[in-house]
Amino acid sequence: MTTYLVTGGAGFIGSNIVRELVRRGSRPRVLDNFATGRRENLAGLAGAIELIEGDVTCPDAARRATQGVDFVLHQAALPSVPRSVADPLASHHANATGTLVLLAAAAENRVKRVVYAGSSSAYGDAPTLPKHEAMPPRPLSPYAAGKLAGEHYCKAFTACFGLETVALRYFNVFGPRQNPASQYAAVIPRFIACLLDGEQPVIYGDGEQSRDFTYVSNVVEANLLACEAEGASGQVFNIACGQRASLNTLLATLADILRTDANPRFEPARPGDVKHSQADISRAHEVLGYRPRVSLKEGLRGAVSWCLAQRQAPDRPRTATGPSAAAIAEPARAPRAPTSCS
Repeated sequence: MTTYLVTGGAGFIGSNIVRELVRRGSRPRVLDNFATGRRENLAGLAGAIELIEGDVTCPDAARRATQGVDFVLHQAALPSVPRSVADPLASHHANATGTLVLLAAAAENRVKRVVYAGSSSAYGDAPTLPKHEAMPPRPLSPYAAGKLAGEHYCKAFTACFGLETVALRYFNVFGPRQNPASQYAAVIPRFIACLLDGEQPVIYGDGEQSRDFTYVSNVVEANLLACEAEGASGQVFNIACGQRASLNTLLATLADILRTDANPRFEPARPGDVKHSQADISRAHEVLGYRPRVSLKEGLRGAVSWCLAQRQAPDRPRTATGPSAAAIAEPARAPRAPTSCS
């Protein structure tokens, strides 16, 4: 049986990958130090996974985790641009040093391929839209610089040690298990939480900044395609929907789904943020066979449904005043024709 290691497997994206691997009949190994990952993200999987509690920056933990593994899906990171501005050394240690340590262990243990979770923040404020992989990087934050350094380490290990690596540049991933309570919560879970609690969502800037929001199941599929796609090693791929929406449009759509009013409070733009982001996903389509199957609006319904279900669980206070989780359709799991991400 093919064996998988998911670093950061208790995190948002990592736990979604783990659950899909389990659904497909695998018994993945998870490496997580639970600094930002949450144990509840792995609830119900005790007998279906192998859990190693450790830090990817620790060589011993990385060597142990990569022993006997075919594919590594490297999701472990310290996320958030604002967090990296507040503490650049911690961001670099987790994201750049952690990737280097993991690659060294993977090469030593003869892993077949490492799939690396990169970031669209590597493009910075380059005005060209859509962003394509041949563009020169222009990182604007310590987070972007650290994630880009991880990409370069991947290419170096492919060139020097023959370790197959694939880097996936994620564009604004959202969906179930994304923590809305974190100080550095991403915009979609933060907006949903505010709308459910009757609070004013905060928009930094004028709200016309736009992003290529990508539902997490699209990213999960891209990771699994990248494990075995021929001709992918040593390359970088944008993983997104190929379309963009402004924050103002995003908030209005969420308010419509929740049947409530959106009344945002506007604050000054944050350092390190970029104005517009949109991906050219043609390379991922051609080499990986990647097609985004869940549209933005369909994904937003799934994210809202999951948040409502969490709040309406028997052991949680029932604070939501909008529709029930059952009233909002979740994205279909079965493969189907690709849809637009608008």
